[in-house]
Amino acid sequence: MGRLFGTDGVRGIANKELTPELAFHLGKASATVLKKGNKSPVFLIGMDTRISGHLLEHAITSGILAVGGKVIKVGVIPTPAVAHLVKAYNADAGVVISASHNPFEYNGIKFFNGKGFKLDDLIEEEIEDLVLSGIDQGEHKTGMEIGTCFSEMDKAKKLYEAFLISTAPSSLEGFKVVLDCANGAAYEVAPNVFKKLGADVTVIGDKPDGTNINQAIGSTHPEKLQATVLKVGADLGLAYDGDADRLIVVDEAGRIIDGDKIICLCAKYLKEKGRLTGDLVTGTVMSNLGFHKYLEKLGVVTQSTKVGDRYVLEAMLKTNSVIGGEQSGHIIFLEHTTTGDGILSSLQFINAMMHWKKKASELSKEVTLYPQVLENAKVSKRGQKLYEQDEIIMEEIAKINEVLGDDGRLLIRPSGTEPLVRVMIEGENLEKIAAMAKSLAELIEERFRD
Repeated sequence: MGRLFGTDGVRGIANKELTPELAFHLGKASATVLKKGNKSPVFLIGMDTRISGHLLEHAITSGILAVGGKVIKVGVIPTPAVAHLVKAYNADAGVVISASHNPFEYNGIKFFNGKGFKLDDLIEEEIEDLVLSGIDQGEHKTGMEIGTCFSEMDKAKKLYEAFLISTAPSSLEGFKVVLDCANGAAYEVAPNVFKKLGADVTVIGDKPDGTNINQAIGSTHPEKLQATVLKVGADLGLAYDGDADRLIVVDEAGRIIDGDKIICLCAKYLKEKGRLTGDLVTGTVMSNLGFHKYLEKLGVVTQSTKVGDRYVLEAMLKTNSVIGGEQSGHIIFLEHTTTGDGILSSLQFINAMMHWKKKASELSKEVTLYPQVLENAKVSKRGQKLYEQDEIIMEEIAKINEVLGDDGRLLIRPSGTEPLVRVMIEGENLEKIAAMAKSLAELIEERFRD
């Protein structure tokens, strides 16, 4: 990826790496690049609940307005809502201020085009070049040519909620659900949607204070959700991340159903309904071996991409795949939306449950996943690129591959959003693969920490 843009926008520690000055220049550059003739570009801006959200929102807004662009602020709202609303408002671009599942001190800025898709790499590079060149990225407007800004928070939320409800079962009367909103962007929208559908709703993670987003809660920390599902006797638990583009399900017995299983079961539902175009499902190199084996038995072909929703979507568009995603719970239902949407994914999973009239635990048992261990090695940015050239590390990788043989696999990849190298090992013996993954991650970290 570029010097500023990673696989999911521009990210960093707010007010240190991702400064208001940088946000201002991103606003100016994006408005300049997306300007069509003499038309002032219209940007729709949403954010999650981080304390730094308003700081960056004001800064990027100022940059857009300075060169004559217009801004529609929709406030705290899920990332996928912005992707949907840019079309509803006929905006030229959408901006999301969020660092997704990362800790609160981080933040990010990512862009969608007017059709709800993430900006093309070439457009991001053009914006990036303007920001980094140090050249003024567009004449500052004066007088009546200065851009204008207005708020659409309540209306925008209602439009998005109505869209979600349109994809859901007609009623969830008698259905008991626990929602974990991660103290993030879904804390109002998700409960509203499920209550309007008639569900019996218990909510956790709906008290954001600017610093508790993703903190021991949400899709990356489902323990509290598991306990709450058991405590209240719910039919289902649904966990989102900070910007609500991911979903992890907890069944009525308190067991986790991850993204791979959700995709498998929803793909089976779509196939039975005659809506699985080309009998094709899109996953990533991290998709579990069990994911591929289950879908193969259904007569479904799988295609694998690099990790990252950007790559999943690119492959889906090329092959007309209607469902794809990641083990993390970032799932794209291309019939309905252009990006991962945790709330929408929840409703599609419930559609499948109601179609078969089965409990979540019964459906989950249909998909057998191989034990999989993921270890993170904290490295320098230099280390993310150079570990593959290290002879000692390569020798250790060769040894592990020999031990695993045909009954497992090893995958190593640098993170696109954090200074990490991720080590994943899959195999039949959990204790054995856990020890190998830990040892290899420690070796990589030791050799490339600085």
